[in-house]
Amino acid sequence: MTSTGAPTAGATLRLLDKADKEIVKLDRAIVGAVYKFQHEFRKNPEAPGFDLKPLKGHERLWSARVNREYRALLVRLGGNDWLLVSVKHRGHVHRNLDRLAYGINQVTGAIEYVDLQVVEDDVLGTASPGARPEPSVPEAIAPDAPLFAAYTAGQLADLGVAEPLIPIVLKLTTDDELLGLAEYAPRHTGEVLLRLRDQVPYEQVMEEVTAPVAVAVEASPGSVRGDEWREAADRSQAVVITDDDSLRSILEEGDFGRWKVFLHPTQEKLVGRRYSGPARVGGGPGTGKTIVALHRVKHLVDHLPPGHNKPVLLTTFNKNLAADLRSRLLSLGGPQTLARVDILHVDQLATRVVSEADPGNTKRRIDDTQALREWRQLLVEAGENRWDAEFLCDEWNQVILGQAVASRADYFKARRAGRGRSVSRPDRAEIWQLAERFTQRLDVKGLETHRQVAERAAQLEMARAHRVEERRLQEEERGGPGNVHAESGTGAWLRHRYRHVVVDEAQDLGAAHWKMLRAMVPREADDIFLVGDTHQRIYDNQVTLGSLGINIRGRSAKLTLSYRTTREILGTAIGILEGADFDDMDGSSDDLAGYRSVLHGGRPSLRSANSWDEELDLVVEQVHAWHDVPRESVAVCVPTNEKVDEVVARLARRGIMATKITGDGARGAEGVHVGTMYRFKGLEYRRMVIAGVSEGLVPRSAVDTWERTDKLRHRRELQRARSLLFVAATRARDALTISWNGEPSRFLRPLGALRR
Repeated sequence: MTSTGAPTAGATLRLLDKADKEIVKLDRAIVGAVYKFQHEFRKNPEAPGFDLKPLKGHERLWSARVNREYRALLVRLGGNDWLLVSVKHRGHVHRNLDRLAYGINQVTGAIEYVDLQVVEDDVLGTASPGARPEPSVPEAIAPDAPLFAAYTAGQLADLGVAEPLIPIVLKLTTDDELLGLAEYAPRHTGEVLLRLRDQVPYEQVMEEVTAPVAVAVEASPGSVRGDEWREAADRSQAVVITDDDSLRSILEEGDFGRWKVFLHPTQEKLVGRRYSGPARVGGGPGTGKTIVALHRVKHLVDHLPPGHNKPVLLTTFNKNLAADLRSRLLSLGGPQTLARVDILHVDQLATRVVSEADPGNTKRRIDDTQALREWRQLLVEAGENRWDAEFLCDEWNQVILGQAVASRADYFKARRAGRGRSVSRPDRAEIWQLAERFTQRLDVKGLETHRQVAERAAQLEMARAHRVEERRLQEEERGGPGNVHAESGTGAWLRHRYRHVVVDEAQDLGAAHWKMLRAMVPREADDIFLVGDTHQRIYDNQVTLGSLGINIRGRSAKLTLSYRTTREILGTAIGILEGADFDDMDGSSDDLAGYRSVLHGGRPSLRSANSWDEELDLVVEQVHAWHDVPRESVAVCVPTNEKVDEVVARLARRGIMATKITGDGARGAEGVHVGTMYRFKGLEYRRMVIAGVSEGLVPRSAVDTWERTDKLRHRRELQRARSLLFVAATRARDALTISWNGEPSRFLRPLGALRR
């Protein structure tokens, strides 16, 4: 029935998607007033202090006092069920009431709310950045054609575009206007329009974007009665505020707080889909790949039969990211989800496998940097100057370990595709002899590399999987199961370790890791789900998944909307990648076509200095200028550990607390975070300085020595350095400053960086 009259005590309060983004932009005092408002409103909306009343000319849109200056706009769903759609200054609430559009979308069945006046003023009323100036002769340049001139209003409505926005959509002439509209539009509308703009055929948008969310809505919004509005709220991007902490989580945890409850429809489809085999989700920084992975884990756990085991593995490439995944999964799914999931980084997982097979092993594990030092020392002691340590270390890692080469004869036959430098048969004999001496050296010193451990773990798991398959075939021949408690060689029951594997930051795993993971799960539906972006690869682990038994063809998707980085920062970051080619981990190339941001902000600042000392002063000056945000929301990124210490010391001398990011995370809870580019992987900050981006440091000068001896290696090292800078630049959410002294890095030249 129609809702009229005063409501009764006690209310259900829901928050519509994008209302939270409007709220967090308000002053802190007003956000605090919103917290108090929602707490008291849920207890008793009748309280006189709220002055709750319907807006003139609107049946369901009401306003309530938040404080003396601000009021909340709420859609009354029926009874005491309310949907918070906006918080506005009281001076704006009663202006242009006819421009407040809300209703139930006739295609998606979801509630939509739009302030048409704000959209028109902000999207169409302001010239977009980079727009060309007015010509002196009006007839000299034809006006821009509307972006969606090829579609009728009816076609857009059939796709589920919010009908009140369609007249504005048909006026859009630039991509900046479109992206501006996407900030205000309901998510489904934004996705439809961006897909159409990316030249996706109308029928395909209908099939892939609209059809999966379409419902039958018989009545028009003005005539909906009964429980239809509550049902529409359940179909909407809205969340019930159950307590103060639920709202605080959304408003204060940044993107993750929102993504716990407001998944984009494209992301939701990827999370809940059943895949016939391994599947991959790609996308640029800030598109929500990790969020999709976490929701995927929860989805898999929710569909497990009851039990106390951990059949789901969630893994990534280092311990800091693994710890972050654990924390986020606990926040998302609670202890009951965490209890069914193994969360380990891949080297930790490999160590577990090897330790089970060889519990008496006391060797100390070393990383690639330490292994390279051992190679260099070996060559010095042997008086060997024909081969350099970097080449031998890579040959050992990628060919000998990567192909599980166990003998000299096998090495003579081993493929070296992608290694660049060719070697003759006598060369191979020399290399093999040095490799044997290297492994003996490690044995004597009680050392082993993480790559050795990973390869051994892969071989152990592949042998285990082979035994599992043999037993399955035997059972089929016998017509029934045998002894399900039969022991395997590792002492575990003879079965695969996991039912599902989910991998985050997949681009940085090596071939041995993938062989191990492939063997850990049966080849069944929903076995492996991986997310990653090869543009962010920071280690030299280039693999072709298909050759390792992980066939993702036909089960690969890409996220293209960044929700973290402004389009100005995004444009700068993409400029850093200019001229580089990237693979897709499956034998083809990858690009960032269609990658864009719906956020708008200031342009990144490029600053030069005459010396490193002068550049340190620029860093201090910039951090001081950002005094309006918490220090922990600001970061300084530099190329080397030595420069990290120098930045921390300079900031401290100027009275700014700073904390160094190490392999175990930030050393302290307070202060500006300072670290090398490697340390910022997976992190994000509101504002960021990248300093020391000078030629010779980014990339390091030693990289160019490969140009004469190994062009392929040279290209890969340049690409890795470029990717590191790209990763660093995309950690910034709102503001970015890049500085250098002397000659700017060659990667900054497309951005117009010049020597001072």
